[in-house]
Amino acid sequence: MTEVFKGSFTQQEPIPEAGIQAAMAVLQHGRLHRYNTVADEVSETALLEQEFAALVGAKYCLAVASGGYAMATALRAVGVQSGDLVLSNAFTLAPVPGAIAAVGAKPLFVGVTSALTIDLDDLEAKAAQADVLLLSHMRGHICDMDRLMAICEAAGVSVIEDCAHTMGAAWNGVPSGRLGTVGCYSCQTYKHVNSGEGGFFVTDNAEIAARAIMLSGSYMLYERHLAGPPKEVFDKIRYETPNISGRMDNLRAAILRPQLADLATQCARWNERYFCLEEGLGGTPGLQVIERPAQETIVGSSIQFLLLDWDPDDLTDVIARCAARGVELKWFGGAEPVGFTSRYDSWRYADTPALPDTDRLLAGIVDMRVPLTFSLEDCALIARIIRSEVSSVFQSRSTAAE
Repeated sequence: MTEVFKGSFTQQEPIPEAGIQAAMAVLQHGRLHRYNTVADEVSETALLEQEFAALVGAKYCLAVASGGYAMATALRAVGVQSGDLVLSNAFTLAPVPGAIAAVGAKPLFVGVTSALTIDLDDLEAKAAQADVLLLSHMRGHICDMDRLMAICEAAGVSVIEDCAHTMGAAWNGVPSGRLGTVGCYSCQTYKHVNSGEGGFFVTDNAEIAARAIMLSGSYMLYERHLAGPPKEVFDKIRYETPNISGRMDNLRAAILRPQLADLATQCARWNERYFCLEEGLGGTPGLQVIERPAQETIVGSSIQFLLLDWDPDDLTDVIARCAARGVELKWFGGAEPVGFTSRYDSWRYADTPALPDTDRLLAGIVDMRVPLTFSLEDCALIARIIRSEVSSVFQSRSTAAE
């Protein structure tokens, strides 16, 4: 009998009861705006910033409307100007080059390796061409951050980390987002905490933090940012920094605070599911699992594998076969963008030379979400389905080639 998976790849767990009750309290008093407080009240958003700063060990934290807004704000805050080149991964999602374009700058794409991380040799070759790297820890894969930081420090390149997929992850014990000048995180529904939309910006640099707070739309209420720098830091920049409103509100902050408190438990649950899938896929003919370095503490909220050098028709056949059995896979190698999957050459606002080695890898990347609504039994079933369909197509392909 052919097995079929009947679960949903887009269904998230409910918001924790504590988050629901906190949200109801905000709705009942009606003070949703972060600066709308009474007496000695500290807003939910200000408390959330303090808690996230403590979680990742940052001096300063700003809660914002989205991860994309956090990245664009980071670029502005570190001094990126219209027309500047900004280094970034060729394998990422559209909000990353979108943030670069939002400030009038131009992406300079760096290649990808079979570990699905930025190609550090290519980065080293291109580092002199830009002052900033917007580094995407795409799909939760963290590169050798020791070497990356050495390359960037030698070239005078500031690093902004896109941690949309790595909240709770680490490199050599250092939380993701804490090795660069700025760390940016997302709270969008499919990320590690869920407020529908939202994001965080963290840094240890007082002036950059002050600029980000002013950019976010604090007006002259910056002293209400308890995870912000001292008041005197704002004296230098408050008249010259534009207001580009992107604040988080108290409703989303209230939903997020209990989720942050439970983040470590949730990350462990994701990893149980990830490693169950990885074990089930290991040794499948024609399929390459992604090796994770020992220095990396992962959060397995999605899983990727390579069908490297496959004919596109065979690869799309696998995806269709798995879909017919209830398993939703995404392919990053398609010539046209579909849903959230797109390639660097889809972003035509960026004038990018071809990257043949990267093109070869992108053509083989298959991606799958791992919701916490999946049980371990679900994950084992999904792995069996993928293994079966990949093996079947691979065998047919091999037979045809003989």
